[in-house]
Amino acid sequence: MSSKRKAPSADGNPNADICDMLIELADYEKNVNRNIHKYNAYRNAASVIAQHPTRITSGKEARQLKGVGDKISKKIDEFLNTGKLEKLEKIRADDTNVAINLLTRVSGIGPAKAKELVAEGITSLEDLRKHQDKLTHHQQIGLKYFEDFEKRIPREEIEQIEKLLKKYTSAIDTEYLITICGSYRRGASSSGDVDALLTHPSYTSEATKAPKMLSQVVKELKNKELVTDTLSMGDTKFMGVCLLRQGLPYRRLDLRLLPHDQYFCGILYFTGSDMFNKAMRAHALEQGFTLNEYCLRPLGSTGVPGEVLPVTCEEDVFDYISYTYKEPHQRNM
Repeated sequence: MSSKRKAPSADGNPNADICDMLIELADYEKNVNRNIHKYNAYRNAASVIAQHPTRITSGKEARQLKGVGDKISKKIDEFLNTGKLEKLEKIRADDTNVAINLLTRVSGIGPAKAKELVAEGITSLEDLRKHQDKLTHHQQIGLKYFEDFEKRIPREEIEQIEKLLKKYTSAIDTEYLITICGSYRRGASSSGDVDALLTHPSYTSEATKAPKMLSQVVKELKNKELVTDTLSMGDTKFMGVCLLRQGLPYRRLDLRLLPHDQYFCGILYFTGSDMFNKAMRAHALEQGFTLNEYCLRPLGSTGVPGEVLPVTCEEDVFDYISYTYKEPHQRNM
């Protein structure tokens, strides 16, 4: 949900250094080369390795894991044998690469904008602060809280934010449902940001336009001083900044309003992990269904999706497609 995808969590990961190396290569491919195929390949490999329970000792061993190809396994060999990677050393030695990678870490600045800024001689956060006229409102806020947004959010802090979100939305209407998804819901000890889904029984996919629920909720969160800034605001998605209490860092908060009949497919999708979602969608197809973040539908003999199936909880989806139910903490694939 966030504009910045987070690296796989390093919780108890015996291969964290290998994952960091792969994520650095992934970021280079996305931000500098604009090669999304290689970006995804590196991230998928990092995600698989992050879940491997023991220390990987060779590229050959890594190659046995689904998602680790020949080229990546050779890089892992070089990294394990020498403690570094020549390709990364060259990337780090190139000032333009370093500047682009740095600027894209600012919320709201994508690879194209970063390249444009670097071409104009803006290569550091200090430079950026002197040229804020070149930035959108979102980018200015991203720069303002850059150091805070870089910090991981401890699980205990998100638990407290979740309690307040539920308390303040219930004060408006007790029928509101709100769920924080992402790595937090999968049990991670820390997360990069707070990704929350919101719904109300009166809002369904039959509605021609989203009601004013989200703006009403955000207004209340601002009144209660939990939300401090808005990055962007639409009818169904809010991106902003929250602060649990003075003295703590400012945090990124994404709040998405979903129709009630799509809520549980949404929770399933936004909980992840990416690899778990892919595996589940593939299994659904094998069973004759198509699954996405909105709904589950049977595929007829012609391959045309049929009527949307009613889903009242996550377990319904697992039952329909004959997939063994996995608790959120078991979805860290």
